[in-house]
Amino acid sequence: MARYRGSVCRLCRRETQKLYLKGDRCYGDKCAVERRAFPPGQHGQRRGKTSDYGLQLREKQKVKRMYGLAEKQFKLTYQRAARMRGVTGHNLLMLLELRLDNVAYRLGFAGSRAQARHWVRHGHLTINGKRVDVPSARVKMGDVVAVHEKSQKIPQLREAMEAVARRTIPGWLELEQDQFRGKVKALPTREELTIPMQEQLVVELYSR
Repeated sequence: MARYRGSVCRLCRRETQKLYLKGDRCYGDKCAVERRAFPPGQHGQRRGKTSDYGLQLREKQKVKRMYGLAEKQFKLTYQRAARMRGVTGHNLLMLLELRLDNVAYRLGFAGSRAQARHWVRHGHLTINGKRVDVPSARVKMGDVVAVHEKSQKIPQLREAMEAVARRTIPGWLELEQDQFRGKVKALPTREELTIPMQEQLVVELYSR
């Protein structure tokens, strides 16, 4: 699968918003958005008016980059959300939030979703006691996501757990920090997603 290997701070600047792709750097003074709050490139500071399509595209790119998905994977997730009952935009965000790599990030097992994806791919996390190495695996209500016992001594993972205080654990998750595990108490709701996203623009883009 294609993988972006460039500067992730550049992605945040392109969306003129913090996407929290760099871990601790995003919370400090070195954040690229804090230093240069305009799109990168030669013409970044003098971009003109954006069309309706441009707004929809930027919102889709923002959400896709925030969760670290490729275009095909993101579109398949949207198509699944469209087949579900309820509001398509809300369903899309719920499916993205229930990914294992995102849940690991939300619980504080990693400083960023990219790091959480790394932990999952190397078999450091478990769901209900079973190792899972697929970042896109979706958890269900009642599932227990934990760090494997042998992986709890990894310095970077312990550092991420110590820094969990600077992030708010969502209400639909319950963290047992001393045990390196968390539980999915309920399905996430739109009100619990504090990052400003206009998911309706994504729906409008794919509905064109």
